Amino acid sequence: MSSKKRSLLVVLGDQLSDRLKAFSSFDAIWMAEVTAESTHVWSSKIRIALFLSAMRHFAEDLRKRKVELHYRRLDDEPRCETLGEALQAFLEESDFESVRVTQPGDWRVLEELKAACEAAGRDLEVVEDDSFYASLEEFSQHAEGRKQLRMEYFYREMRKTHGVLMEDGEPVGGKWNFDASNRKAFGKEGPERLFPRQRFEPDETTREVIQMVDTKFSDHPGDLEHFDWPVTRADALRALESFIEGELAQFGAHQDAMWTGEPYLNHSLLSSSINLKLLDPKEVVAAAEQAYRDGKVPIESAEGFIRQILGWREYVRGIYWEYMPGYLQRNELEAQEPLPEFYWSGDTEMSCIRDVVTQTMKHGYAHHIQRLMVTGLYGLLLGVDPKAMHAWYLSVYVDAVEWVELPNTLGMSQYADGGVMGSKPYVASGKYIKRMSNYCEKCRFDPDKRSGEGACPFTVLYWDFLARHEESLSGNPRMSMQLRNLKRLSTDDVNEIRKAAKGIREANRAAGGS
Repeated sequence: MSSKKRSLLVVLGDQLSDRLKAFSSFDAIWMAEVTAESTHVWSSKIRIALFLSAMRHFAEDLRKRKVELHYRRLDDEPRCETLGEALQAFLEESDFESVRVTQPGDWRVLEELKAACEAAGRDLEVVEDDSFYASLEEFSQHAEGRKQLRMEYFYREMRKTHGVLMEDGEPVGGKWNFDASNRKAFGKEGPERLFPRQRFEPDETTREVIQMVDTKFSDHPGDLEHFDWPVTRADALRALESFIEGELAQFGAHQDAMWTGEPYLNHSLLSSSINLKLLDPKEVVAAAEQAYRDGKVPIESAEGFIRQILGWREYVRGIYWEYMPGYLQRNELEAQEPLPEFYWSGDTEMSCIRDVVTQTMKHGYAHHIQRLMVTGLYGLLLGVDPKAMHAWYLSVYVDAVEWVELPNTLGMSQYADGGVMGSKPYVASGKYIKRMSNYCEKCRFDPDKRSGEGACPFTVLYWDFLARHEESLSGNPRMSMQLRNLKRLSTDDVNEIRKAAKGIREANRAAGGS
């Protein structure tokens, strides 16, 4: 009798859940740590440690359940730099006749796996990632025939289809979106109530990973001294419970606000656990909705949080797979400037960027407005190459997986896709940062000044941005007010702004930006 054909399930570093559809049928599991996943962009130590520690903990759980597991560590022989090389080498020495994998988050990884299986003469089955609400086919159906894609309409479809925050076919609270109630700044005294963050002290496995990362990736950015992210499902569930019972009620009104020295405020810090699949987004949304229905949190908090998951998270994933691989090459505004060196060090006189970059290198985290309207805004106004911005965001944040990071950076933040993700460039002067934070209070730059001594670089570059792109943006109705304000400036004003902006760019190039 012929022996049974054996099937190998490939589990990637951001697929750490046996609840995925792909786990329904397999004979053995293969997982691999490879150097290229930490070096194809200059990944921070914090991001590397999170992925590797979570992978090793998941592998430990599989072994305890007596699953046949083939786990490759970074220094195992034969040395293989990439996932594709490692998988091909394994298959050529094994008796597995077929391979299956959950849809990868990165186009690059999917292509590597396809090539490896083809080279090894094995069939590859790519299984739909059913941890998402919408399949890729469902998103394509939503996109078909539309001249423009907008998250809001997709989000409403998701709410209706899955019955989230709905009553008798209508949105609870009478509105689909409470975004207008989510933009309050803090008072002069700052946040009124912050909860102690749920911390997860490194266990023996995590400490071993930290030591290895500090040694093997010693030249990479980031600081592992404060590492305390959830790396197991049990810890992730504790983090979810802590957020629902604590921060969620305070989250809504001030979710766009920023404050010096407070990296977390009332944000959930759950995105890394969701993106690693330690948490299922559906259980996170259900917990937030239940808290609202139980009267524990206001609708502004519940809806604002749920929109980030059921709306933005699902939407950006659809955009990524709808437009890749060409999406990565888009550069609508023809931005070519190098990424400033202070994005890696925080060594800048701009208080806002210094605070955000410092916390990013310390914790691997910044909330969405810090990313969009501080580091992202400065890159957009300066005219940084969007691929360089993309590589930086993918490098430094613990929740960064390309499918979610790329559209948010290249599209939403840098407008390099020409309006696929967002209907306009999200540009503002330093006055926005002044309004939404206390960053400007002790900064030597004046956000109200657009040229001259002490002028805020954000404000200088904002007006320069409008002047440089006035013609191409003139057809965008959402930019009309900003462009009308530009026309109120005199020719001498615009010339002074252009001169100041040129000086900022020349200084950036001279400093050796990457």
